[in-house]
Amino acid sequence: MFRDRLIQLGALIVILISVGSSALVLPSIIQDSDDHALRYTDISVHGAPPFVQLGTAIAAIRGLIVDYLWIKINIQQEKGLFYEVMADAELITKLQPRFAAVWAFHGHNMAYNVSVATHTLQERWEWVNAGIRLVRNDGIRNNPNDLLLHKELAFWFAHKIDGYSDDAHLYYKKQFCQEWHFLLGMPPEDYEDRVQWIKAIADAPGDLTTLEKQTPGVIELVDKLKEQYPADSPEEFKLDQNFLSQYTMWQQVTGQSAAAEILGVDKQFRRESPYFTALDQLASDPALQETWTALINHIRKRVLVDHYNMDPRLMYEYTRDLGPLDWRHPQAHAVYWARRGSQFGESRVPEDEIYRVLNNDRIQVQGLQALARSGRITYDFFSNSNPARFPDPRWIDQIDQEFERLYIKHLHVRGAGGETFITFLQNFMGSAIREWYRAGEREKAQQLLDRLKSLFEKGVNYSNPEWNVPLEVFVRKETFDNYDAQPHLALSDVSASLRYGYLVGICRDRPEVLRDAINFANEVTEFFKGNRYYNFVNKFGVGRMKDLLGQLNDTAIIVFAQLMIDRSLPMPERMTLWSQVDQHLPGIRVRAYDIIAPTIAQELNTTPWGQRYTLAEVLPEPPGLDEYRRQLAIQRRQEVPPEQETDTIAPQ
Repeated sequence: MFRDRLIQLGALIVILISVGSSALVLPSIIQDSDDHALRYTDISVHGAPPFVQLGTAIAAIRGLIVDYLWIKINIQQEKGLFYEVMADAELITKLQPRFAAVWAFHGHNMAYNVSVATHTLQERWEWVNAGIRLVRNDGIRNNPNDLLLHKELAFWFAHKIDGYSDDAHLYYKKQFCQEWHFLLGMPPEDYEDRVQWIKAIADAPGDLTTLEKQTPGVIELVDKLKEQYPADSPEEFKLDQNFLSQYTMWQQVTGQSAAAEILGVDKQFRRESPYFTALDQLASDPALQETWTALINHIRKRVLVDHYNMDPRLMYEYTRDLGPLDWRHPQAHAVYWARRGSQFGESRVPEDEIYRVLNNDRIQVQGLQALARSGRITYDFFSNSNPARFPDPRWIDQIDQEFERLYIKHLHVRGAGGETFITFLQNFMGSAIREWYRAGEREKAQQLLDRLKSLFEKGVNYSNPEWNVPLEVFVRKETFDNYDAQPHLALSDVSASLRYGYLVGICRDRPEVLRDAINFANEVTEFFKGNRYYNFVNKFGVGRMKDLLGQLNDTAIIVFAQLMIDRSLPMPERMTLWSQVDQHLPGIRVRAYDIIAPTIAQELNTTPWGQRYTLAEVLPEPPGLDEYRRQLAIQRRQEVPPEQETDTIAPQ
């Protein structure tokens, strides 16, 4: 017995000596990790949140706790206890806050594995969002210089939300667009205007005191809002994301949304929303417009920083340096996080892991490619339809420049690193040639084809006889050969062709060009009707090809509406379009009038065109408009879910 006690006492002494020794050695280990950039933050513990310091303090015991939690999570996930999984995953990340792989694993688990095990669209979207929030709001805050987390987060935006592999991808795109539409509002169409728009948010003061000094009257405006806000409201008045949602909703109802006007929802909002009543009295006052702009920019900046962990200054710089980023598009966020990871995380990547930098750069150029194909967004919350996404050719030249930069950057990376971008450029340029050709820009299409010939026709490893053919032959082969694998390209082709058809066929009096564009659109539509996947319906009752066909059917209206509000086109040319389009496509004006009238009216109020023309002269109401509105209102009320009809608070 005495011998056993002696052994136990000796073991206890050894344990105490070991723990004491580890405590003495730990500070020097941490210092070495800081000095040699072995961690993904500049200082490991100093200034860290309490849970980081706690995780460091408990040292080796932390590993045992984490191992237990990992095993527990796997068991819970198999049993479908998803919310318990989330709670334990949060605890693991708190115990290992500086271990980026932990954040990446649990974020991916939520966004991919747990989400697909749920049974409703709403549940799926919440789990995808939970994974993104975990990494974006917490993981990157604790590991701001970690390239892995940035790359993973960028990939989720690009693949999970903007991709097509998930049956719920249409729902994701709609919810994401809606969230950012209500957060930042509708972005300006003109590129330079968009740069200044996001710059104004980046330059906004971060607190009300500084804002008041810069724009006197802001605090008085806030006080007025508080006075107008009902004291007995169940909601507390806050200058937060919900306030921004209500402000954007007010803008939609009072002028930006054609569907809202048709549905007549303004009375309902004035009756049920305390925010709306206050905004109705103050936001429409012309004398307060400058003050309102300053206040809204300030709130948007605070929400971006506090709730999305995004830097408005970087958002501005990337928009200025890359192109017209629309933050309602998931790929804009993929580009943001991949580029931020490159900017702040590359220097910490060991030389033997350079492939991580390469993979991150791939996501950047793939995001730019996706924006070129679908980066122009049209969205109306009250229409109860998916966001309309169309090609934006403004990205083409920028992508060419990025290819050269990244090719040179990775030229000497082992495994032919630079060459990984060659196939990307060939595929992208091939689709750009096709789009320019369909848009009637034959000279630009030929220039791109000539560039591909000069780059690859004589290469030892990359020569491709497909480039050495006439432009018309190349385009024909590229068109329908690609639709099976990439059906979304059809929208790009049809919209580009119709845009050219409207401009040349009507404004240049060449009706055969518009007929060709319409015939091509019909040909593409018939192609998809004959597709073997046309009748495929996923588990949520969504037919993928049927949805695409619906978008193709709406393309003629949306492209025409985009042309009519395009300020780069002279007003007389747009007036010609409006007066003659029904001769070629009967009924298109009555369907487009309410979509474009608010924007045209605003343009006339803020530009010299308003001194020459009235709205009635620019946009005379087409015959049958009232009957169309009546029929559309009936249709919309049948489509809108009951909860949307009564909900006066914009979704978060």
